[in-house]
Amino acid sequence: MAEPGLAVRRKSRPGSERKRSRAPVQPRAASSPVTPKRTSSGGGEPPPAEPPCCNDSEEDMFGDYDSFCGNDSLLAQVDDIEHKYLQDINMDTKAAGEVTLENLQSGIHQKNQDNFSASENVAVLKADREAACQVHDRDPVDGNPEPAESILDDLPSSQLLYFQKMNEIPSAFRTSPDSERRNECVNSSLDKIRSRSSFSADAEQRNRPTDFPLNPKCVLLKTASLKDHLKSAMTGNAKVQTLQVSKTKQLKEAVLSEEIFVARKAIESSSVDIGPFYGLPSKVKDLFRQLRGIETLYEWQHDCLMLESLQQRKNLIYSLPTSGGKTLVAEIIILQELLCRQKDVLMILPYVAIVQEKIRGLSSFGIELGFLVEEYAGSKGRFPPIKRRIKKSLYIATIEKGHALVNSLIETERINDLGLVVVDELHMLGEGSRGAILEITLSKILYTSKNTQIIGMSATLNNVGDLQKFLQAEYYTNNFRPVELKEYVKIRDTIYAVDSKTENGFTFSRLLNFKYSSYLEKADPDHIIALVTEVIPNYSCLVFCPTKKNCENVALMVCKYLKKEFRAHRVKEKQDLIKDLKNIGNGHVCPVLKQTIPFGIAYHHSGLTNDERKSIEEAYSSGVLCLLTCTATLAAGVNLPARRVILRAPYVANDFLKKNQYKQMIGRAGRAGIDSAGESILIVQEKDKHLVHDLVNSPLENCYSNLLLEVTKGMQSLLLSLVGLKIAVTYEEVNNFMCGTLLGVQQQLLSKEKSLSEIIKDGLENLIEKGLLKGRISEKDHSFECTLTITPLGKATYKGSIDLAYCNLLYKELKKGLEGLILESNLHLLYLATPYDMTSSCSPDWMIYLRQFNQLSAAEQKVADIVGVPESFITKKASGQAIRKNVDSAVVNRLYLTFVLYTLLKETNIWSVSEKFNMSRGYVQNLLNSAASFASCLLHFCEELEEFWVYKALLTELTKQLTYCVKAELIPLMEVAGVLEARAKQLYNAGYKTLAHLANANPETLVKMIEHLSRRQAKQIVSSAKMLLSEKAEALQEEVEELLRVPTDVPGTQ
Repeated sequence: MAEPGLAVRRKSRPGSERKRSRAPVQPRAASSPVTPKRTSSGGGEPPPAEPPCCNDSEEDMFGDYDSFCGNDSLLAQVDDIEHKYLQDINMDTKAAGEVTLENLQSGIHQKNQDNFSASENVAVLKADREAACQVHDRDPVDGNPEPAESILDDLPSSQLLYFQKMNEIPSAFRTSPDSERRNECVNSSLDKIRSRSSFSADAEQRNRPTDFPLNPKCVLLKTASLKDHLKSAMTGNAKVQTLQVSKTKQLKEAVLSEEIFVARKAIESSSVDIGPFYGLPSKVKDLFRQLRGIETLYEWQHDCLMLESLQQRKNLIYSLPTSGGKTLVAEIIILQELLCRQKDVLMILPYVAIVQEKIRGLSSFGIELGFLVEEYAGSKGRFPPIKRRIKKSLYIATIEKGHALVNSLIETERINDLGLVVVDELHMLGEGSRGAILEITLSKILYTSKNTQIIGMSATLNNVGDLQKFLQAEYYTNNFRPVELKEYVKIRDTIYAVDSKTENGFTFSRLLNFKYSSYLEKADPDHIIALVTEVIPNYSCLVFCPTKKNCENVALMVCKYLKKEFRAHRVKEKQDLIKDLKNIGNGHVCPVLKQTIPFGIAYHHSGLTNDERKSIEEAYSSGVLCLLTCTATLAAGVNLPARRVILRAPYVANDFLKKNQYKQMIGRAGRAGIDSAGESILIVQEKDKHLVHDLVNSPLENCYSNLLLEVTKGMQSLLLSLVGLKIAVTYEEVNNFMCGTLLGVQQQLLSKEKSLSEIIKDGLENLIEKGLLKGRISEKDHSFECTLTITPLGKATYKGSIDLAYCNLLYKELKKGLEGLILESNLHLLYLATPYDMTSSCSPDWMIYLRQFNQLSAAEQKVADIVGVPESFITKKASGQAIRKNVDSAVVNRLYLTFVLYTLLKETNIWSVSEKFNMSRGYVQNLLNSAASFASCLLHFCEELEEFWVYKALLTELTKQLTYCVKAELIPLMEVAGVLEARAKQLYNAGYKTLAHLANANPETLVKMIEHLSRRQAKQIVSSAKMLLSEKAEALQEEVEELLRVPTDVPGTQ
């Protein structure tokens, strides 16, 4: 065992400017990463730990040893050993005398000590050691022999392997007892080198035993100096890439494991000593510096992390303005939970794009620090998640998938494995059905697990008291913003500063200084060109528009009147962007973008495909594009800050702007580290002046529960899952649970007509009527006389996350499908997987409908008839004839969307399909994503009902096709977060055809081989691929261990 006082030291090289650091190596806990151990005779107190150097790029190929020349180098010592060793062999062979092992050891040991003391910075790397060779009591000379092995242990493996060759002489020549003991020690060291180098093919070759005897002349043939041999070997090794683990890396791993161990102990003992970086290894700080460019934390971030409530693991809500750095605090808390407390973490984010962005950002941390990052978005995610025995998991999920994940953990009694839940954009509790699902998720965690900590953050919270009561949380707020934000409104050609201190809320700032011709005044009455040209192209600008069409029109209008000098800014990069968009569209480029991009302008809204949006976002972030015209969705999506934010009008579509939306939009103004200030300008018409005055001076909207407003996705869904998960199975238990929800906190505000108990009774009765629950209701007082139980249909509904409004209809259609599912193509199955909630937004073009119908085969046309859309109906609609027979419009619209999906799976080209059906590319993309997600839900629904066993295999394959919608060979690459179709094609054509190829790729090589790929993106792709590969390997390993585990209840065993 290693002694507590053993210090890890490194030798400093003369002339080297690279600094090394020291760190203590303490005895390891069982949960710490295992490192090779050696014994040491040294004692004393260890020096204080300092953060280790992280610059691996400068690492010496030969570890921390000196150069080839110099009398005090280690090679000089090895030379002495060689001569003395050969001399010993000659003396043994001739029986001329004996040189005791102890004298040899003491001589070399003394020389080592002299050399070490001569060096100003003491530095021979001594890792923890195995038990040293023991010399028997009967040895002559000294009763306290020094361990001979310790000298050889300090040598690199190539030197010890050379000694092995010298050691392979016949036993007849090793007559001395001392030489026998010496050889035993050498062999012991060599055995250890073999074990460390077992992964090296070269080492395996040299470690094979030789079966033939050596001639005495062999010893004489070993006349080449060991020094020369090592020069040759080490020079050769330097020319090839080997799998040998560097000593620097070993030291870093030792320091990392030690700091995790210390931090974990500190947290377990509630110690005030929080370790080198908020209870985390110093490597975490280095990673934030390397990967994010973060050198220091803001003062508020430090204060928040040091809160007493966090140290006591209380729930916390914290609120700061946009761009204040909220996410960094959450990430540090997440790492504390994963590394120090060894618990899984769930992070809930509002949108799929943000989930994927976060997966890419945190995968590098997972690879370096030894935890898994798992994606739960769209159709991705395992239910229940794999139970890991070694590594802990960070689940990054959308609101819907986060709810399904929590349900699966409660069902398998693993909810206590979840140590922390982090919710970004907590204000979404008050936003429709998604808010209701988020409230349900958090309520279940609060009720079922007293050990799970909840952290919520938002930039737009008002009624914090209700949220604190709901989450049983402390509250922290700060007005900090890294870049000052100046708010303005523009009325006609005058700009006013927003000033809440004045009576009318505005103070005069300036007049616009831009000469407008009469023609330009008509084209641009809102003076957008004047406002944007004050900042572009040297700075960036966002223009928020009420509608998607308005975004495109504003982009075209601005570039139409810009001077030609704007085209000269970063010309090549703009050409590359257009080329990239052309590749994404398989030869198609949006004509609007083709016209605006040369001026550094583009639009950004949901009408673009995922690939197009990603390319435009990257071009904007890198400065190739300087102006984006966008809808309000950008404000809540990925982080794209700007020097100036312009609000084209105080409307989102036809609805007047809410204060929360306004704050999110203007929060994009000002880029930390780039701009000294950010500014927002809201363009106001005279008729809206009083409304805008109220908007900018009013408080943020309150956050209210949506469980009552969203009946099927809210209250009824919650009641069903409570019984299904056996969280609450009696009326009293359900009532007790409901008191802990946000609705329970706000019941007097929200349910004035009925009491909460009456609402619960009505909901349970409704579920029993639908056949989703079973229970007897008293006719006298309508109370429940027995324990509530869930029916198979009810269980399938909540496990499949099916909207209760459609569950009975879905069951009937699946049942009908069993009678005659047409499998000539996947059209019938696609109809069943087409989401119900998109039918209301669909308006079929009847000529296109008829044309697509006529292109179907006879069997496929029969599908339309089976689902209830006869050919005669489509024909009459297309020809404008009157329809006498009633046909369900929802079914008609759903089949039309099925035709879109069917064509898309055949052609795998969103551009051509959107043109065929006269739909926007973004709508087609959204339909595809929704269908993939619904197909995944449908699969879980069918898994719970034995009668639908036939659908399981069919839906598994269909879900995969809908998720990726590409040729089969690209699917493994598109599994990596952030790799979309266009990028997958580039990678595949460059030879990266599997996940393993990507995981083992060199980012620098990727940048050279793949067009329009930045170094940062390349590193993120490689990290994400490594994480996914690691996750899959871990899953297989867990499966193997589960299969090999001996059951504890084997009959006949005790």
